[in-house]
Amino acid sequence: MRDLASNLKVVQVLGPDSLSADNTPIAIDRGGFETVMLTIGVGVGGITFTNTNKIEFVLTHSDDDVTYVAVTDDDVQGVTGTTGGIVKSLKTAHAAADIIKIGYVGDRRFLKLLADFGGTHGSPTPISVAAVLGNPRLTPVT
Repeated sequence: MRDLASNLKVVQVLGPDSLSADNTPIAIDRGGFETVMLTIGVGVGGITFTNTNKIEFVLTHSDDDVTYVAVTDDDVQGVTGTTGGIVKSLKTAHAAADIIKIGYVGDRRFLKLLADFGGTHGSPTPISVAAVLGNPRLTPVT
């Protein structure tokens, strides 16, 4: 089949939920797929983000789903300066909802994305994350 739905797998990674503390990341298994795009949906910030009161999205990868290490700029598309695996930082007011796309081009099988909350978050922020896996080795994808 050549329709898009038969060639993609979507994995709900986080939420949608309103969070005010770190999530427990789940492993994204890209076995059988060549490409991965993460979509991070962030609603209006529950607080005014600052350099202290912030959310940083940290992407790690692994060959064995046991030992995870931070991604680098060479592993991702759409972002630069991924120090410590940070692929997106919310450090200023976030007055409108948006979606951030991050392409993973590394060669590890497993990924995890952590929403790392720093500082004090008296009100939660709506967040959702999905992984879109593409270029499957076998089609159709169910």
